[in-house]
Parts: sequence; C-alpha cells; structure tokens
Amino acid sequence: MCIPSKTIDLSTQANIDEVKTSHIHLNWNVDFENQNIHGHVVLDMLTLVDKLDKIVLDTSYLEIKSVFLGEENLKFHVAERQTLGGKHPYLFSQSEAIHGRAMIPCQDSPSIKVTYSAAIRSRLPVVMSALQTGIEEDLDKESGFKIYHFKQNTTIPSYLIAIAAGNLVGREIGPRSTVWCEPEMVEQAAWEFSDTESFVATGEALLTPYEWGRYDLLVLPPSFPYGGMENPCLTFVTPTLLAGDKSAVNVIAHEIAHSWMGNLVTTNSWKHYWLNEGWTVFIERKILGRLHGEPTRQFEALSGWKALQESVDLFGSDSLKTVLNPDLRNGADPDDFFSKVPYEKGFNLLYHIEKVVGGPAIFEPYMKAYVKHFASTSISTEDWKAFLFDYMEKTHGPSMVEKLNTIDFDAWINQPGMPPVDPEFDTTLADACYDLAKRWDQARDNLDLLASFSSEDIASFSAGQKIVFLEKLTDVAPLPHTLISKMDELYHFTSNYNADLRLRWQQVCLMASYEPIYPEVVKFITEQGRMKFVRPLYRLLYQAKHGSDLAVKTYLEHKSFYHPIAAQLIEKDIGIKKDM
Repeated sequence: MCIPSKTIDLSTQANIDEVKTSHIHLNWNVDFENQNIHGHVVLDMLTLVDKLDKIVLDTSYLEIKSVFLGEENLKFHVAERQTLGGKHPYLFSQSEAIHGRAMIPCQDSPSIKVTYSAAIRSRLPVVMSALQTGIEEDLDKESGFKIYHFKQNTTIPSYLIAIAAGNLVGREIGPRSTVWCEPEMVEQAAWEFSDTESFVATGEALLTPYEWGRYDLLVLPPSFPYGGMENPCLTFVTPTLLAGDKSAVNVIAHEIAHSWMGNLVTTNSWKHYWLNEGWTVFIERKILGRLHGEPTRQFEALSGWKALQESVDLFGSDSLKTVLNPDLRNGADPDDFFSKVPYEKGFNLLYHIEKVVGGPAIFEPYMKAYVKHFASTSISTEDWKAFLFDYMEKTHGPSMVEKLNTIDFDAWINQPGMPPVDPEFDTTLADACYDLAKRWDQARDNLDLLASFSSEDIASFSAGQKIVFLEKLTDVAPLPHTLISKMDELYHFTSNYNADLRLRWQQVCLMASYEPIYPEVVKFITEQGRMKFVRPLYRLLYQAKHGSDLAVKTYLEHKSFYHPIAAQLIEKDIGIKKDM
C-alpha cells in the first residue's frame, strides 16, 4: 500500500508538520459599502507533536483585532463598473494558488485539507464552494440583510474555499446543477451550459461516483482572470465562455474533471501542481472522447501540444519554468509559474504512459484505482509514481514494470523544455486545417492564388478547426497585409464572437503588425480580463510596430479593471514597474 509521503511545502509559513487544521467555521459580514468582509473564524486543529509551543498561520494583509478574525480584504472586491449590470456591487474570491491567506488566517497549503462551515450575513445573495443549508432573515428585519448558511463535509485545501456575493439569480440546468449569474445573462448562460450533466455523468463512468452533491456554475464578471476555477460544488467561470454556440464549453469538462483530479486527489505542494492540472486535462479529454469520439480527443491534444510549445518558446527551452516539478525555493511565487506547462506537459506524460502500458484497456482501470486509493489526501509526484508502479505490478505482473522502466521519468519530470518524446496524435480533424493554412502561406508568393479562396473553405469547420487553422498560421512568417485583409473579407474572423478564435485571429494580425486590428485588440483586452487572452495579446501588441505605447497606455488606463493576479503578470509582460 502506498502511503502519501511527508509534505515539504515551500509556499507556506505555517508549521504544518506540528499542527493540522481539521475544520474551519466562518462567521462573516459582507460589507459592500466599506468594501470589506469582517467577522471571525474558528479553526479546529490537531497537534502532531507532543509539545506544541506555537501555531503559525499564513496571513496576507489581514487586520487581526483579537483571537477572532476581523479582516479587510479589498483584493477580492470588484467595483460596480466591473460588473455586467453595473448597478450592484459584486464580491468574488480567487484563492489559488496561495491567496487563501488573504481571506482567512489559515494553514495555506494544499497539503492541509479541511471541512468547513459558514454563516454569511449579506444584503445580496451569497454562494460558496459548499452546499447551502439554509437562509434566514437578519434579526434586524429592516436592514435588508439575510444570513446564508453553508457546509462542506468533504475535506478540501484552503485554496478551494470560495465565496461570491452580488445581484445573482439561478437557473436549473440539470438534476444536480444550477447556473448562477447576474440577471442580464442568465438565460444565455443556462442555454450555453445545458449539457453540463452529460459531462458529470461521463466523469463518473470514467472514475468514481461524484462526491460533492451539487455541481453548480457561477458566471463571474469579465475581470475574472481564469477560464474557470474548480471550486467544489460551485465552479467559477469566465463570461468569455458564452460564445452563443456552445463552442467554448470544453472548459466545463475541464472543471468537472477537477472534481476528482485536484479537488479529491490533491497536490501536496505547488511544486507538484501538474498532478492537479495534467491529470485534469487528461480526464477532460477522456470525457470529450467518450462524448464526441476519439478523433475529438486527439484533435484537442494536438492543440494542447501547440500551446505547450508556445509556453516553452516564451520561457526558453532551458528555463526552470518549463520543468514539470519546478523549484519553488527562495520565496518563488507559484503564480509566476502559471503556464501551459503543468497542464500539457503533464497530459503528455500520462498520454505516453497510457500508450506504453497498452492503451485505455489497461490505463483506465488504473485511473479509477488511483482516485479510490488517494481520495481526500494530498500527494506528491513520488507518491503518484510509487502507486503507478505498485498497481501495474500487482495487476499485470513484472513485465508491466519493465515497460514502465523504458520511460525516462527524470527527463519528463525534472528536465526543462519540451517532453523527451514527441507524441503521435491522430490528425484526421486537423488535416483540412493544415492544408488550408498551407494554401494561404503559399499565396504570399503568388497573389493570383487569392482568387481560389472563398467562404466555403471553412463552412464545414468547427470552431476548434478554425482555431487550429489560425494556430498553424502563427507558425509561419507573418502574412502580408493584403492576405490578412482578404482572409477577413472571406471568413469574417474579426466579427466572430468565440473568444479563443478572436485570440488566434488577433495574434495572426499582430504578428504582422496589421494596424487595422489594433482597435479590436484594445477592445478585447479591456472588455474581459482572462489571462489566457489578455497576456499574449498585450505582449504581441507591445512588440508590434507602433504598438508599444498603445499597449502601455491601454494597460494604465484600465489597470483597475484587472484582477490583481492578472495585473501583476501583465506588468511583467510589458515591462511596467510596479511603482508606475
């Protein structure tokens, strides 16, 4: 039996080897007028040593008034102009990776998993990463406040304790799912996410029964910096997923996969973050393959490989930020390591192992066993590897261990750059995209070829295929402006509402310093704050001809719109010092 190893978490100051939190109770007042949360927190803790002389908790900008918590957290408040409706204040938290300590004095390490309960007093509706157990009127019935009660009985790390409050309404979209958002977009969101239950049920078929009771969705204001955040019972998602044609809902499959990989089986430190994200991408694509066919899984993997190559190119192939198990010593901030590396390098390691051991028939039963064995624990890469070898030997014999030993785990896990093995993905759905991109690339040297293009070229393409076509164009030399103008005339990419497609199209244009796109880029990076989109576009705009001043000016004018995590990283991307 594989027992999780002792945790070494360099991203916490808490003495987690001496004392451990088992339960947290929150009693909070949401004060929109003064933009803070105040109240108290009760920590139930277990000692791990005979003589405990101190308890060290992580905090960040908290005002501690007494034994109980009284704190002010402006970091998580969104000003009224940042909401869609613009008439009501809105609060949401984002605690991953190490920002739980900015909301609660806690042992802010993924190795510490707790249950929690909460009583939240607010004049606007409240939702949390827990099951709601009741709502009661405030003792002062004229105040307009209500008290919302929540309970999370499955243990979770501090980064998954989440809260949101605002002018929220809900619509049921399945037997265990409701979508929450501001009234202005609730009908669109309910339609866009109506297939949620099929994702959850497929995840259960692949792994184990769904643990969390509810799988609700909260569509956040546009400034939310991520595509989604896998808070248990209540996934936070970006409004950029509301494409109008369900073409961006694969993110929901990813967040649902987190219900097992990350939330149930959790990394024990941010060094091993790939155990959360690499596994989740792997399960996400398994879900999509089950629902839409294996070619879809392969197609998504191809796109992921392209994204991984871009991250490695950005950091440099020798950069320690491209290591699957990065070195977080000397006070390194885990947010600085946020990239496609843990997602896609982790996925490709698991994909490679699946092929080596003999395919899904061998690997999928192992996935279930892995979740069952490590459920409700926090583990390291060493724990993961030990169980892999142990399971394969016990289930399939010594010959399977010999197969595993052909894998260079050190190169995969500890060495920088691209993976040591190039994957062989099926290109059935991508070939037409590649062929069309090749034709456009050839047209730069023969403008007569422009007459051969028409809107029918992409009429049968899915949104994903259009994106891959554009991705392929970012691999070639910048296109002449004549070709870019003709392409938009035929394919209408500038007016497309799919956010991922807008990103790729604007990248193609910016790489060519195509100035007619600059206003559209500014519009896109200031109407939403998702880092997947704003960071690469800010970088390319800054690098484009006549674009650097525009990039800096745009950021400085809209700095208050962005979430602090995004703002900090954008400033690094375009060379703005923090004191500007």
